[in-house]
Amino acid sequence: MSGKPMKFAFVVGQFPVMSETFILNQITGLIDRGHQVDIYTPQRRATSVMQTDVEKYDLLAHTYNPIPMPLNPLIRAVHGLQMISTHFPRDPKTAFNLLNVIKYGGRAASLWQFYTAAPLLGRGPYDAIHCHFGPSGFKGALLRELGVLQGKLITTFHGSDITTYLKEKGDRAYDSLFQEGDLFLPISEHWKQQLLKLGCDKDKIVVHHMGIDCDKFSFAPRFLKEGDPIRLVTLCRLVEKKGVEYGIRAVAKLINAYPHLKPQLEYNIAGDGPLKANLEELIQELEVGDTVKLLGWQQQQDLIELLDRSHILLAPSVTSHDGNQEGIPVALMEAMARGLPVLSSLHSGIPELIENGKSGFLVPERDVDGLAAKLDHLIQHPKTWPALGKAGRTQVEQHFNIKTLNARLVELSR
Repeated sequence: MSGKPMKFAFVVGQFPVMSETFILNQITGLIDRGHQVDIYTPQRRATSVMQTDVEKYDLLAHTYNPIPMPLNPLIRAVHGLQMISTHFPRDPKTAFNLLNVIKYGGRAASLWQFYTAAPLLGRGPYDAIHCHFGPSGFKGALLRELGVLQGKLITTFHGSDITTYLKEKGDRAYDSLFQEGDLFLPISEHWKQQLLKLGCDKDKIVVHHMGIDCDKFSFAPRFLKEGDPIRLVTLCRLVEKKGVEYGIRAVAKLINAYPHLKPQLEYNIAGDGPLKANLEELIQELEVGDTVKLLGWQQQQDLIELLDRSHILLAPSVTSHDGNQEGIPVALMEAMARGLPVLSSLHSGIPELIENGKSGFLVPERDVDGLAAKLDHLIQHPKTWPALGKAGRTQVEQHFNIKTLNARLVELSR
């Protein structure tokens, strides 16, 4: 590690979140480099399947939440006095500021500011305040304004925060954040262009990918052994933007066109989510239950084993009807690092990861015919799989390696 250790505050909407391993990779990567990380979230999530690294790095011990504020004014005041006596001595100057009714009016008088920020008193200052997703940028800006957090204010934009969020709040929603923030890190060139359209200062924008630790993913070229079925796999939450419906329809189309393929194909879908029942109905309707299996949530070790025995990863992402889009799916990076050929869509930042025809294939969103045609090509040409897998691994190592990215993140945060 070059330079002195730094102190980071991560401001996130929820923690830990099973589907947001990209944030966890960043946090643990910074800790591995000798830096200190505290996490601030309005919602600490209880999860039955705790990510191994959350426990390994004891991250919940470094996670801070607002203190729940009673609705009853009398109970709030009594609890508030107890809370003030506990937290005030940690940082009297900042604590007094939180209670400054002249400066902040009702926000201070109601004790809302103190309940919100008290757990962070005495924790700072920080070198950088990293906010993941645009709305968390507002929380970071408020905590910095109150003096609870100090440091460079950096906001990473992922996808839903500049699609569905703006559909609800309007295109001017981030104007104040663009003024107050020091640096904005869209995770793709695609989202950089959106930030520019929204009026963000180009000198404050740097594209910074999310990434994976390539050392944790052993590379194994894919070969089709005689007598083995061709195993397709999808790893994702079962939500609209993942486009799982179109993967299922493409496999069904292929089987209908070439019935002899039916016993030669397996399509395993690992994940859970609100569309599970709809997808089960679709599988029954298309009569592909022997080929397509919904496996539900899988433990990390089960996912590794599933990827290891699979030949092709399918990620047919789409823009959902509420405008929500992907960033660049981590599952794609992990599959490419392992040597799987990948088939995905011309969606959001995915073309920045997959070089069409070299490290995988891309088709337009919702293009069932295109997906089926590319699947057919991959099935008919298994000898191309090792070269596709090798190109994918190289792409991830060069541009989406979390160790390189975290070294760059430290420099951007100084």
